[in-house]
Amino acid sequence: SPLPQADGMSEVGKGTLTTHVLNTATGLPAAGLGVRLAQLQEPGLQWMELAHRHTDADGRCQPLLAPGQAKAGTYKLHFETAEYWQGLGHTSFYPFVEVVFTITDPAQKLHVPLLISPYSYTTYRGS
Repeated sequence: SPLPQADGMSEVGKGTLTTHVLNTATGLPAAGLGVRLAQLQEPGLQWMELAHRHTDADGRCQPLLAPGQAKAGTYKLHFETAEYWQGLGHTSFYPFVEVVFTITDPAQKLHVPLLISPYSYTTYRGS
C-alpha cells in the first residue's frame, strides 16, 4: 500500500504515534533497534502488545499506531536497548527502556523520541 502523503492533508483528524531513536554517544540514529508498543487494558491492568518494529537506518520505523488506530488510554513503548548495544560491542546499564504515556486526544499526532547512550536515556514529547 502506498505511504500517506507527506503534506498530512489525508491524515487530518486521525492521530498517529511515531518514535525516533538517536545514539547520543555517536550522534547517529540507532538502527535495527527493536521497539514494541503495548496498551494497558482494563480491568486487571494487563499490557496488550499492539505492534513490534525495528528502527531503520534513520532510527525511525513505520508508525506504531496508524491513522485512526489511536484510542484514549495508557500506552508503553518498550525499546530493546541491550541487543542494540551488544550489536555494537558495548554493554548497557539498561537492559531495556520503557516509556509509559497517556493518549488523551486520539486525533493528535504523537511523537515520542528516545535518546540513548550505554549509561543514560532521555525521552520527551515531540511534535
